[in-house]
Amino acid sequence: MKLTENFSLAEMTKSETALRLDMDNTPEPEHLENLKALAENVLQPIRNYYGMGVKVNSGYRHPDVNKAVGGSTTSDHCKGMAADIEIPGVPNAELAQYIADNLEFRQLILEFYTPGVPDSGWVHVSYNPADNKKQILTAMKENGKTVYKPGLIA
Repeated sequence: MKLTENFSLAEMTKSETALRLDMDNTPEPEHLENLKALAENVLQPIRNYYGMGVKVNSGYRHPDVNKAVGGSTTSDHCKGMAADIEIPGVPNAELAQYIADNLEFRQLILEFYTPGVPDSGWVHVSYNPADNKKQILTAMKENGKTVYKPGLIA
């Protein structure tokens, strides 16, 4: 099933963890609508701008799959509202900055990016038309713990 011209439901629900553990990662109808909105309003515009493929590392996660990967119990991934993405050949900090400057979103996190290493980390972006507060964070490790700092730190 196609969500947009360049994004399918299969790529938005693919999970190596679900496959390995034989877990169902099928979204409910409301999650499917959220995935479609995310693809239409964030992912497809990114694809159109860069003119190259957007790799979805993680999209929808059934709550059981989310728990298995150690995700937050309040994760937008469980609602079909979030994706962790990269574009091969495009620095993740640049991708995050493009999203911050040009698109509507609920939350944008530059995750585990190492300055000077363009393909390090990934970009988490969520979309919720009822709550696109445009929260921008950078996730990093400090003393072995994940911390979230305001803004894009690249």
